[in-house]
Amino acid sequence: MSDNTLHFSLNLSQWQAHQFDVQLSIPAHSASSLTLSLPSWIPGSYMVRDFAKNIVSLSAKKTAANTLTPEAFTQSSVSIEKLDKQTWSIQTDGEACIINYTIYANDLSIRSAFINHEYAFINGTSAFLHIEEFENSQHQLEITVDDNIPSNWNGHTSMETRAPCSLDSKIDADANARAWYFGAKNYDEFIDHPIYVGVADTCEFEVDNVNFTLLFSGNNNIDYARIAKDLTPICQHHLSLFGTPYPVKDYLFMTLLADNGFGGLEHKYSTALLYPRFELPLIGDGEEKTDGYVTFLSLCSHEFFHTWHVKRIKPNVMVKPDLSKESYTNQLWIYEGFTSFYDDVTLARVGTIPAQKYLDIVAQNISRLLQNAGRFKQSAAESSFDAWTKFYKQDASATNNIVSYYTKGGIIALGLDLLLREQSGDKVCLDDVMRVLWQQYGKDESGTPDNVIQTLCKAHFDIDVSDYLNSVVYHTDDVELEALVQRIGIALRTRAKVSSEDKGGLSLKAPMKRQLGATLKPAPLGLTVAQVFEGLAAMHAGILLNDNIIAINGHVVSQGKLQRILDTTLESTAEVSLIRDGQLLNVTLPVMEARKDMAFFEINDADVFNHWLGVK
Repeated sequence: MSDNTLHFSLNLSQWQAHQFDVQLSIPAHSASSLTLSLPSWIPGSYMVRDFAKNIVSLSAKKTAANTLTPEAFTQSSVSIEKLDKQTWSIQTDGEACIINYTIYANDLSIRSAFINHEYAFINGTSAFLHIEEFENSQHQLEITVDDNIPSNWNGHTSMETRAPCSLDSKIDADANARAWYFGAKNYDEFIDHPIYVGVADTCEFEVDNVNFTLLFSGNNNIDYARIAKDLTPICQHHLSLFGTPYPVKDYLFMTLLADNGFGGLEHKYSTALLYPRFELPLIGDGEEKTDGYVTFLSLCSHEFFHTWHVKRIKPNVMVKPDLSKESYTNQLWIYEGFTSFYDDVTLARVGTIPAQKYLDIVAQNISRLLQNAGRFKQSAAESSFDAWTKFYKQDASATNNIVSYYTKGGIIALGLDLLLREQSGDKVCLDDVMRVLWQQYGKDESGTPDNVIQTLCKAHFDIDVSDYLNSVVYHTDDVELEALVQRIGIALRTRAKVSSEDKGGLSLKAPMKRQLGATLKPAPLGLTVAQVFEGLAAMHAGILLNDNIIAINGHVVSQGKLQRILDTTLESTAEVSLIRDGQLLNVTLPVMEARKDMAFFEINDADVFNHWLGVK
């Protein structure tokens, strides 16, 4: 271990309390005091999460001889001053010292830390203190488990494996403890490798000399060979799109399986995913791809695309972000939006899903926008900037007041691709833009300015897209897809919902005649209002969030009965009985025709459309 290496030892033996212990060994140094902090947010997830709130205890002590050997430590405590919610100053007088702290880890997500009987999952931003004076030093990690942990637990991370360092840092641990050793060249790299220690199934596959590992928590009856087979062409597509040399030689798909839950978070050499275990194909299933499995493949596609687009091509403010506070950018529509376009279109390009299935997925995204009154109030650029408070802290009113930079950004990307093809006579497409972004901004991670897309398109392809981007990105205009998609052999249509569960896409079912304009969920008696959509009947009637609708026109309701009564009512109004805050109320509901806010596509020329997809 070099003189300025920081050594972290992670012990997982307190899993019953959802806690793990960290021991940070700091060598002798020139500063009289050190500044310690824990990030307040994790890159890729734009919300302040205050990870330091999970530090249960923190203490420090010096060594007797400025060496980091077990015998050298004394009980001489170090003065610690807490400066704010996540920052400490320790008075070391330049002497070697050790920091001991305990983390509470009970957040089953891919953004924080979690530990139970089966595994521990840890993001570095949740666990590893940043020392300002050692930021660019080597960081070494030792993970230890003892007899309290089952023998079938193993350690996994995309971090570089290291040999045990000369320091035996297991000062308070069992001498027979099992251990794994990893390391990184600086703090930023150190916290960009999520860690999994526990029971896991793994499967490996190779694409163009890049080694991929699939890791799934627990032992399962999942058909991993099938998943590897289906992911192979998807990974190949992304590798081929950006070209050699590839930024990775090894890549880890790390999936936490749960009964429910969904999420993905990108890292430079791995991704952490959360997914329902029974949505994945089991050994013995047929070859049919369920919607849940298609969504999983799309999620993997999305996160692997981020290997280039977010982790290396990135907004200028994210090149070296301050993890103690928000870093604002207007550009998330480029990064999450473009990636949302590529995650699904890739599945169609490589034949994982048929063309119509892809179009149904796009139609569902358009339908979400059409139902979203917030798209008239917030632009995609504003959605990006306000991600910290509006997108990541949504409530039931969000659909009426904000727009998703993921959803609208993906539609913007589709429109941009079609516009570039139209303006260039099919010589330029969005793929070309992505390659220039990679060459000009990604390889050296220099960071993109806000106007990068319009500037790049003009400079490299002599195509002016500024009017288009000004209207759909910086203002609240819809992307005019109807005209753009005609030239690729498809037609965009709209219809009314066929049921309350309808998400959009091609359907042969009869549409609803009338529309309540609220999302409902079953209650012990009647239905509870989960969302009220602006401009529709429920809002006009004064029906509010969390109201419990119990009857319509004197009939106790279920979801199906309410819709049938609405569809067959001959009057212009209906009487709705509801309970609000313990009070029984009757409101008059205007009976309104169902709005045509469900999008679907029809393929008019399959050859032309397949040519656009790149399918032969």
